[in-house]
Amino acid sequence: MEHWYAVHTKARDEQLAEENLQRQGFNTFLPRIKAARRRRGRWHEVIEPLFPGYLFIRIDMLLQDSSPIRSTRGALGLVRFGTDPAVVPDELVAQLLANASDEAGVVRQEYLFQPGDQVQILSGPFTGLPARILAETGEERVQLLLDLLGRANKVLISRHQLAPLD
Repeated sequence: MEHWYAVHTKARDEQLAEENLQRQGFNTFLPRIKAARRRRGRWHEVIEPLFPGYLFIRIDMLLQDSSPIRSTRGALGLVRFGTDPAVVPDELVAQLLANASDEAGVVRQEYLFQPGDQVQILSGPFTGLPARILAETGEERVQLLLDLLGRANKVLISRHQLAPLD
């Protein structure tokens, strides 16, 4: 019976491992996300693995030989608990596949801020301070209500600098 397994890959070689495993006829899935990264003072959208250093492979251990995985370029081998390969729950991979927006495996994960949501500022001069969303002022910016010096102040900030307050 086929199950999903996790393959441990070399650092930043997830895509190379995926391509080489697919060439060998294996069914693989590398979930990716769009993330905002700051380079040279500007925000850039990049696509990176959701689980750095890992990808998923679907095989039947009774019918298929898993030994070629260890010698595949970019792959280190199956994740194991003792001597047994760790089975990834089918529901987890099915949910990731359902949330994948395209054939490249990009999983949708956006924080949709609503007015009144509590957030934490991740970078900039107000790092670590809690705030409340007042309104979205465009695709990249939101207006916050921030308590500074005993007063509530309105501040415009990039949505990339925010995270939901746990």
